[in-house]
Amino acid sequence: MKKLSLLILVVLAAASISMAQTASGPGVTAGASGNIPYNNSETAAQNAAAGANSPPVYYSGDVLGAHLGYGRGCVMCHAPHGGAEGNGVTTADTTNGSTALWGENLANLYTKSVTFYTSSLAGTAYSVTLPGAPLTGVASSNSGVTTIILCLSCHDGVTAKGAMMTGNTVETLPIVGGNGVTLFANQPGNNAAALTYVNEHPVGPNAIVSCGGSGWGSLPAGAGSASWDCTAGQGGSGSTAIVASSGTAMSEFLTNYAASFWNTSSSPLAKFTGTVSAVSCTTCHNQHNMTVYQGKTANYTTMFFIKGYYNPYSGGNSTAQFCRNCHGMWSNEYYGLTNVPTT
Repeated sequence: MKKLSLLILVVLAAASISMAQTASGPGVTAGASGNIPYNNSETAAQNAAAGANSPPVYYSGDVLGAHLGYGRGCVMCHAPHGGAEGNGVTTADTTNGSTALWGENLANLYTKSVTFYTSSLAGTAYSVTLPGAPLTGVASSNSGVTTIILCLSCHDGVTAKGAMMTGNTVETLPIVGGNGVTLFANQPGNNAAALTYVNEHPVGPNAIVSCGGSGWGSLPAGAGSASWDCTAGQGGSGSTAIVASSGTAMSEFLTNYAASFWNTSSSPLAKFTGTVSAVSCTTCHNQHNMTVYQGKTANYTTMFFIKGYYNPYSGGNSTAQFCRNCHGMWSNEYYGLTNVPTT
């Protein structure tokens, strides 16, 4: 009987350790429910008060989330042996897998021109010319196109292998409910055959983030020009970071939104041909973390692989704050409201 009791205690202890490892991570404090709070600055009482508005999943699952691919894990995108062929995907591209051990078929995307949202105000077409094979030949000054082609190999809805994706978000859309479309081809108004995605956020060399600009690129004279009062930016200068000037609205924003991707040591912008640094898919998304954003000093709850504190369920302004990373002209700080914290 004593041996049985000892065995039970050992099993319970092991289970407790396992649960603790699941519920917490670097810089994360587990809440009373065994899941992390919305972010490290919120109290248990604030989380409890959220009640029914709490998201269905906090940090209790693997951070890869939907990119686990129903248990396939990393090999959903990366094939350690044989590239796409090794992942069961037929392709005539003999160089497939030479970049990031990529396990999807890129052949139908090589050298194609892809058009995203077109601004009628700015008269700008956000087009990207995708690289050809092999991807290893893409210069570092144009590495942004590599990110885009890799993401499109699953998310355009044409080259993605159906068994790996359902075409809808695993997470329920906040507030409105239901699931969002994750394959661009299935979005109304888009034309996958022509690789035009007119209702998707712009990426590519024209999707610049500038200081003192519009926040979405160049505008014609008279259309207004007001964004972050910062230094650097790029707008063709080649800088890969926005640098706040002391005492400016930008610096206030970085204080109020500590989870800003400008608060990290590396720039979220991607390099494109020449000296232009601009928005790529991974400017806004971290494909390896669906539920947690690892900031400079703390971890934050997020959704949809967003690179920042992004929690509509809190009833606060964290989702708006994320967009204001680049669109400063719509921030609280731009209007002189410097004491509005991110909630």
